[in-house]
Parts: sequence; structure tokens; C-alpha cells
Amino acid sequence: MPERVMLVAQSSSDHVLERLDSVAVDLFPQYSRSMLKSWIKSGELTLDGIKVKPSRKINGGEVLAIDAEVTSLELQAEVMSLDIVYEDDDLLVLNKAAGLVVHPGAGNPRGTLLNGLLAHDERLADLPRAGLVHRLDKDTTGLMVVSRKRESYYGLIEQLSSRTVSREYEAIVCGALPLEGTVDAPIGRHRTQRTKMAVTSRGREAITYYRLLERLGSFSHVGVRLGTGRTHQIRVHMQHLGYPLVGDSVYGNKEGPNFGRQALHAKKLSFMHPITGKKLNFHQTAPEDFSSLLKDLQADVV
Repeated sequence: MPERVMLVAQSSSDHVLERLDSVAVDLFPQYSRSMLKSWIKSGELTLDGIKVKPSRKINGGEVLAIDAEVTSLELQAEVMSLDIVYEDDDLLVLNKAAGLVVHPGAGNPRGTLLNGLLAHDERLADLPRAGLVHRLDKDTTGLMVVSRKRESYYGLIEQLSSRTVSREYEAIVCGALPLEGTVDAPIGRHRTQRTKMAVTSRGREAITYYRLLERLGSFSHVGVRLGTGRTHQIRVHMQHLGYPLVGDSVYGNKEGPNFGRQALHAKKLSFMHPITGKKLNFHQTAPEDFSSLLKDLQADVV
């Protein structure tokens, strides 16, 4: 059955000169870019109450309003082994495995985390993106939170938008990274390779904090905390600094061990429970392949 969606958000100074469809993705992350763009074209997503083109540039301060009908997901539930680390009636937290795609898409219509979640809880079919409020790249492991009810869904979206969700990662990068630092460099689509992201003056604000955990000869074990949540943010920022992630086939180089995936793990996740208001903190140790890589590099130094 179609469901009516009515949402309002305001653009900020961070969005100045960005396209309307790009800003909509930032303000309404629970919906796909293609859906938002179709709503703009149909007039179901307006700018200050006016129907405009998706390419319209934002000045900052405008109100984006959605008044549209959405058909519930018609995706197949698939039973799969999910590593659930916490679960209550409103949400769950899981440890995502390497190689698991989060959302169905071109080339990945099935076998995704979303399909597995639908099998785990059939109620999720009534939520946008089956309750998924953020994502991890296919080959990144670690903690994710998933809502199980509409109220908790929008509560978590609000926390992510206001940047009150704390997400910490650990990574192994090529090179001798400085002790600590901050990367404040906007990220947007690569100018010529549209499937990639890049640091660009036309991109969105992106902030990454890092600190050295251990020097490993010509490699570094680092802790990373997100100030924002852009696509491929850690991978792009580390490449921008000149310290690409070990095993990153998209943003890395051919240096280092043949790890087979980017050496990146989401190890800590903290947020306020959207219903009870209780602070929830989770920690997940890195998977065996990451730990083995770390031990091998430590042994090489000795």
C-alpha cells in the first residue's frame, strides 16, 4: 500500500552553490538519490514551496519539503547469518561482515544486508530502506545500527543529521602517518570517474579526525573518528593525505601486502536510544583477517 511521506528540512551555509538534488540526498538520507530526483521533477519535493529543477543551485537557508507517496519495499527476504550484537523492540546493532553489500542495487539485487534484515524482522518491510539509517562499504566491517520502528527510525536519522552519533574506526594505511591530525577537506564526485569520490572544492564539507595507534615500519595502524559521514570519506581522506588504506583497490596503490580488501573496521558506535534516551555504547573487535594482517606487520617490524 502507498504511504504518504511529509518531511521538511532546511538547507544551510554548507550547501551553498550545491545542486538541489545533492542537497536533498544530504538532508533526506533515508531515500535514494533517484527517488529524490524523481520527486523534484514531479513537484513532490519543492524548494521554498516552488517546483524547480534538480540542478537548481542552493543559496543556503531554503526550505526543502517532501509531500509524496511511497510504495513499501517489494524486496525478497533472504535468510542469512547476521551477527547481532544488541537487539530490543526499537532497534538492533549488528557487526557487518566483509563482502556484504548493504543495499540492493545494480549488480546486487539480492544477497544484501537489507535482504537479510527483512528475513530477520518482517516489520522492516514497512520502513524506508528496511530500517537502515547509514551504511558501510561492501568490504568494510563493523558496527551498524538499524531501526525496527518508524519512531526510532526518524530519531536515529535526526541524530545522524545533527552529528551526535559517534562512529570510530581502525585502519591500516600505507606510510608513516603523523601522530594525530584533522582532515577538513570537502568531498564530492570525481570529475571524470563518476563512481569514485574525491576531494574537491565543489564537494560537501567532510571532516575526519585521526590518531596513530602504532607505527608498523612503512605502515601505520590508525584510529579514525568521523566528524561527517560522506561516501568513502575515510578512504578518500587518507588518500588525500598520501596514506591510502592497505588493500584499497579504488583509492589505494599497489604497495603493501595483498590483503584483498580495504583494511578498515568500524569498531565503536555510540548514540542515544531514540525512545528511552539512554546512551548506548558498543565496541566490536576487528575480524580475524584484519587482526592477522596487523600481527604480520608487527612481526615484520620486530
